[in-house]
Amino acid sequence: MADLLTPLLPSFQRSLRARRRSPKTIRAYTESARLFTEYQTSAGRTLDPAQVTRGDVEDFIADQLEQWSPSTAATRYRCLQQFFKWVVEEGEAEVSPMVKMSPPTLPEVPVPILGDDDLRSLLRACSGAGFEPRRDTAIVRLFLSSGIRLGEMAALTLEDLNIDENAALVHGKGDRARWVSYGDRTVEALDRYLRERRRHRLSGRSELWLGPRGPLTDSGIAQVLRRRAKGAGITDLHPHRFRHTFAHRWLAAGGTEGDLQELAGWRSAQMVARYGASARSERARAAYKRIDVEGDL
Repeated sequence: MADLLTPLLPSFQRSLRARRRSPKTIRAYTESARLFTEYQTSAGRTLDPAQVTRGDVEDFIADQLEQWSPSTAATRYRCLQQFFKWVVEEGEAEVSPMVKMSPPTLPEVPVPILGDDDLRSLLRACSGAGFEPRRDTAIVRLFLSSGIRLGEMAALTLEDLNIDENAALVHGKGDRARWVSYGDRTVEALDRYLRERRRHRLSGRSELWLGPRGPLTDSGIAQVLRRRAKGAGITDLHPHRFRHTFAHRWLAAGGTEGDLQELAGWRSAQMVARYGASARSERARAAYKRIDVEGDL
């Protein structure tokens, strides 16, 4: 049985690079295609992309569900979907085996948001004069006020900021650029950081966030947050919790889902529902208190 799948993986990776997909996306897509190929090999199934069936893919996803969480299996499903879409585009198969398939159902597990007390403690842990306190305060406030992703935060440059307009140009998934807004307290924090930044030995760099030895990467910013969270007594603080918190606070304040989708850079309304799930019941109870259901009865 000729292996026609494995030789396609490097070509798929080159195609993704040509389409300017992010390194993270390329890794995810190619990893899922590789895992599927390995599954087919171990199960003694066809390695001809034109002969792969829906049953092959369903069995692979079932195998992933046995080993990993539903979220991971769903991610592998979506990545494999892109692989077979490319296979068809390249003429390696007439039709994708995943046509009319549905992804695994994900249980709705709301991500815990950061409450007001946690946020105040975190900001207190960042407070102080000097470069690092002002940098870290600006990072926390910008995460909270804009809801941007970790990768978008790390990629910011000086030219991306327009603090007089309370705006920043961020580059999201698929290299899609969008403007995000932030509040006046974040403007103040950014202004204080930028004044300290002028004294940094690497102030000539274009990257916004600087560390002792160079610009802060994704992992560097995550480390900053973990260190400050530890000082504030907050456990398991991942940068994405700010994104969930931003979505919750926006909706709780009466913001529309359409505007939230635009500000957050989501292409699907399903993402609004997913992120808005955090503390949904809390928002419903708060709305109930504002509405007189009983009226004059």
